[in-house]
Amino acid sequence: MTGRLEFSYLYDFRNPAPWRRPPEALYAEILDVVAETEALGFDGAFVPEHHLAEDGYMSSPLVALAAMAARTRRMRLGTGIALAPLYEPLRFAQDCAVLDSLSGGRLQLGLAIGYRAREYAAHGLDFTKRGARFDEFLEIVRRLWSGETVDFEGRFFTLHGAKAGPLSSRGHIPLYIGGFAPKAMERVARHGLGYFGNPEIWPLYREKLEAAGKDPADARIWIQGLMLVVAEDKAAALEELAPHFHHVNNSYGAWMNEDRAIGLDGPTIQPMSLDAFKASGILQILTPSEAVAYFHRLLEKAPVEQFTMMMPPGLPAERFLAYAGLFAREVLPHFQ
Repeated sequence: MTGRLEFSYLYDFRNPAPWRRPPEALYAEILDVVAETEALGFDGAFVPEHHLAEDGYMSSPLVALAAMAARTRRMRLGTGIALAPLYEPLRFAQDCAVLDSLSGGRLQLGLAIGYRAREYAAHGLDFTKRGARFDEFLEIVRRLWSGETVDFEGRFFTLHGAKAGPLSSRGHIPLYIGGFAPKAMERVARHGLGYFGNPEIWPLYREKLEAAGKDPADARIWIQGLMLVVAEDKAAALEELAPHFHHVNNSYGAWMNEDRAIGLDGPTIQPMSLDAFKASGILQILTPSEAVAYFHRLLEKAPVEQFTMMMPPGLPAERFLAYAGLFAREVLPHFQ
């Protein structure tokens, strides 16, 4: 079986204590890495968003993407994901319109509501209303990107005579919306170009598209496999990479547990010891041939069009690029 599948990397710009460096040096190195992955043939570079993280997790993805746009020419650039309800919609629509033009129409946005109550508290927002706030945000932003002058009075936003411009020649910026619950999938079907999440949700996504009067044949699915790496020597790769991915696992686990977040849906992550993490299988290390088979099975399961891995925090750039180079040589050609 053959099939087109785009591959990309996520860069969270974390700077954990065991490998801490001056932020200026880290940011410069990551920009170099992004440019190199484009040269290797990867299709995209994406940036997530979180706030209040002690390890420097990226809190301003649009600024980081502007720098990436200046260093690349071909690959897609975008958020994976941005916490949309934290933004004011006109400012967001305008900033993204400028960024889309700066990048030559390469911006792609993954958006979701998030799960950390503390992030909403820090922004002075009600965590329990984030879904309703997101719905208003999406309606306003999509209308602005249509070139409309928007008058809007809602529960969360009031705009009079709002207009975003100048828009790039394509106008609308592709929106991929994340979530797991049925209500979230209704939002995806109503507002999104595609779904950002996992392939197991495909039956529910298809159902919601049909209910919205949309053709499931046009469905687009973008998923992340942040803990997937391709290596020739799996045992050696586990020893080298596990400490870095262990930090990722435990950070997410702590965030998900810290507030016992109201309404948290989808999978959860548990902190664990490094030895337990190594034995857990959470970090998937595949040989090139195993990876090719894995992605073929993925395409049989759902109409996935994009797969995003990650640069683990603290791993030296030259070591990350060694793994990325192997993936580019041995896996990419099977899906182009």
